[in-house]
Amino acid sequence: MEQAFRYRFYPTPEQETLLRRTLGCVRLVYNRALAARTEGWYDRQEKIDYIQTSSLLTGWKKLEELDFLNEVSCVPLQQGLRHLQKAFTNFFAGRTKYPNFKKKRNGGSAEFTRSAFRWKDRQLWLAKCAEALPIRWSRPLPDGCSPSTITVRLDARGRWYVSLLVDNPNIKSLPIVDKSIGLDLGITSLIATSNGDKVSNPKPFKRLYKKLRRVQKVLSRTQKGSNNRDKARVQAARVQGKIADTRKDFLHKLTTQLVGENQTIVVEDLAVKNMVKNRKLAQSISDAAWSELVRQLDYKCRWYGRTLVKIDRWFPSSKRCGDCGYIIDKMPLNVRDWVCPKCSASHDRDINASKNILAAGLAVSVCGANIRPNNHEVEGQLLKTRKGKKQKPNS
Repeated sequence: MEQAFRYRFYPTPEQETLLRRTLGCVRLVYNRALAARTEGWYDRQEKIDYIQTSSLLTGWKKLEELDFLNEVSCVPLQQGLRHLQKAFTNFFAGRTKYPNFKKKRNGGSAEFTRSAFRWKDRQLWLAKCAEALPIRWSRPLPDGCSPSTITVRLDARGRWYVSLLVDNPNIKSLPIVDKSIGLDLGITSLIATSNGDKVSNPKPFKRLYKKLRRVQKVLSRTQKGSNNRDKARVQAARVQGKIADTRKDFLHKLTTQLVGENQTIVVEDLAVKNMVKNRKLAQSISDAAWSELVRQLDYKCRWYGRTLVKIDRWFPSSKRCGDCGYIIDKMPLNVRDWVCPKCSASHDRDINASKNILAAGLAVSVCGANIRPNNHEVEGQLLKTRKGKKQKPNS
């Protein structure tokens, strides 16, 4: 099982000079290759792939004005071209947008494969570096593991990080427990569980919004290219970094607890990418980071032998009565508590939804049941034909 361990390190002045030069060369090669691929398609309808961009890189190294590309390791440059190829693959598959040009103010990263670094006695030497990186080992690497790939990253705040990818055979499945849980994701409460508990949303962006707005206002008033603008940019990056670190730390602790306590975890397969198009809820949904929460649950369940079940996003978990199964026609977002008109059971919207999600997830995992409602039509709903035309409401 592959794991990545990230550490902060404090390079010497010589190391920082070489690393910044390496990041600059990686950024230049990436941007030149992206420009070449874009120009080739729009001007000549020519498809340029990784092999052709690698040949272009060989030619760029021979140019006098780009002779500095030979002063850094060639491995990060080739890895940058591979990352560009992967970005185009994701774009053509419809998973991401068209690749963007890299910017210096965002920091940057460089990836080193096994031929471009040396690992000995828990010390790391990068290519063309005479000294080992002064890494702050906040946690030890697993015994008997050596990194297969090294990624050096400089963030917008000016902090250096190194990520070590290792194949860890020491990961063992957790003891089997007879507990299952359903999660309903929300905004006020980040999750509501089928056990009747609610976990409040820390909302790190909302908590630091005023401070971020103030430093960004200072940044917008500075002159481009000035030292004051660089200082203001770092201040804004620090606030943004604090928001991201707070959110990620909270999610890691929450997901680790959920995976450790439950054998089966059931969530909805939400289309967050479509949901953030609602301008009234986009900021709150993004601050909640539902996609990151599900992503962490996914890989941690695979690590520790747990089961993560994703049910259909169209399953009416909020509108279905958990006692009798009756489905009401409408459930506006402002309705947080409701009474079933058939069995008179009183429900908390989120807790009831999480219980329905758990029941549907167990049905899917046990017998592969189809939990999407069949032939269920809401009265007065506009239905679409196959040609995309709207029909009149059902009488």
